[in-house]
Amino acid sequence: MNYKISHPTKMVECEIDLPASKSVSNRLLIIQALCKQEFAITNLSNSEDTKSLQKALKATATTIDVGAAGTSFRFLTAYLSTLDGNRFILTGSNRMKERPIKELVDSLLELGVEIKYLDKSGFPPLAILGTNITENKVSIDGKISSQFISALLLIAPTLKNGIKLKIPGEIVSKPYIIMTLKLMEEFGISHTWQENTIKIKPQKYSAKNYNIEADWSAASFWYEIASLSSNCNIALNGLTENSIQGDSKVRELFKNLGVQTKFENGSIMLTKKEEKDISKEINLINTPDLYQPLKCTLFAKNLTTKFLGLQTLKDKETNRIKAVEKELLNLVTTKEITTFKDHRMAMSFAPLCLKYDTLQINDVAVVEKSYPNFWNDLKKGGFIITQLTH
Repeated sequence: MNYKISHPTKMVECEIDLPASKSVSNRLLIIQALCKQEFAITNLSNSEDTKSLQKALKATATTIDVGAAGTSFRFLTAYLSTLDGNRFILTGSNRMKERPIKELVDSLLELGVEIKYLDKSGFPPLAILGTNITENKVSIDGKISSQFISALLLIAPTLKNGIKLKIPGEIVSKPYIIMTLKLMEEFGISHTWQENTIKIKPQKYSAKNYNIEADWSAASFWYEIASLSSNCNIALNGLTENSIQGDSKVRELFKNLGVQTKFENGSIMLTKKEEKDISKEINLINTPDLYQPLKCTLFAKNLTTKFLGLQTLKDKETNRIKAVEKELLNLVTTKEITTFKDHRMAMSFAPLCLKYDTLQINDVAVVEKSYPNFWNDLKKGGFIITQLTH
């Protein structure tokens, strides 16, 4: 399904209930599965990724297909490895089978888990035999994926001898590792992190009810909208100033792009402010998911900067650097945007109709992966969305 999208006034006033954080939701589901006591999670993400993980954790079948849910695949690779004596086949979409898993598998093999590749070495699908893990020394390269590290940390306290995790090299998306450890702390798990080694002793998760914050990654598209609008008053509900989400840095990144953020009563208000010179370099090593909305905003404003820290983007739902460059060229010629089965492509390019008038966004259902209500929320902001019949 494809949409034509435009905005007649370029002035955006609305109040939006953002979706719950997918990152927090997925970590909590693993903690809930590992905890011996029951607890309630409120405001769980309704994204495809989270639904996929929920379904997998409740599955009775031995073959588990998570579709395109990358976080789910990585967290489950580690989680299923702890289920002693149980055999699983873990698989996913065609794109998932192109996304590397080798470093995480190598770490689990180091811990004594039996895992085999069923197709191409280093990639899904996997055959996993759950093990009573007694080894505790393991290392994993920090520059590949923070999700590999989080997957190991989440299971660590339930292992017989805990874990001593050495992380050589630069760490990408470090705030996501910090998020994992902070959530674990909230459920009673202590750790030490000295230099490049994280140690977690054997401990039990303690149950507590938890309400999930809204998603700062989803907020990034509204920052883009605010920046490209002629004027705006955009209220985004459910965000906190002292968030554990790394993507809350979006408010700093868009400050010089004319967006002011004001916190009030569990919401933020986005309004216009004077634009200033942007940095000559922007390092997104900690927040690579902000690349697409930021790059699209800068393009629309004829601004350039040097982006650093983008090395993980080639292995996402698509190669995000190549996909963005290709579709920005299409803006000038066809005004028809291919989304490459990537939710963030659709959501980053849609706001560009504020600059380039009517755009066509193809395969609009991709937003279900993280922000199912995105198109309805855009309508609340005055965007005109028409479904194309051909």
